[in-house]
Amino acid sequence: MSASRITRRVVATALASGALLAAAALPATAAGHDRHHGFRSAVVIGQVQYDSPGRDDRSNRSLNAEWVEVRNTGRHAVNLRGYTLSDRDGNRFRFDNLRLNGRSSVRVHTGIGRDTRTDVYQDRRNYVWDNRDTATLRNDRGRVIDTKSWGRFGHHRR
Repeated sequence: MSASRITRRVVATALASGALLAAAALPATAAGHDRHHGFRSAVVIGQVQYDSPGRDDRSNRSLNAEWVEVRNTGRHAVNLRGYTLSDRDGNRFRFDNLRLNGRSSVRVHTGIGRDTRTDVYQDRRNYVWDNRDTATLRNDRGRVIDTKSWGRFGHHRR
């Protein structure tokens, strides 16, 4: 057998071994990667109106002009029962039995009102969302689903 033929066999064996090792390591790497980057959900925080237009006179109209949108980006409906939306100060709103259809959204208003499929109300008499704040959405198990910050904090992460 010639030296070049032996060299080719050694190289082919090394390449095949490397491919097998890489294939065996891939699932472990992917599993670890998912753990570090967390859970991805179709339910996210959309737009935020944190500074109601006009005078901040604490009227119900002014309070309801402050809202956070919760959006279902997926195709399938999600029941938001037990989900919570909170701010940096610990003010928390808990969703009742609300079915959010696929590719739809609901606005969570600060003031008092009658809940519908597209608008729900926290029934508060004071503003919640400051000019520098963070909204945190958690699922019914308390796991952070999404956050959105504005003002000095000014970032959005999922």
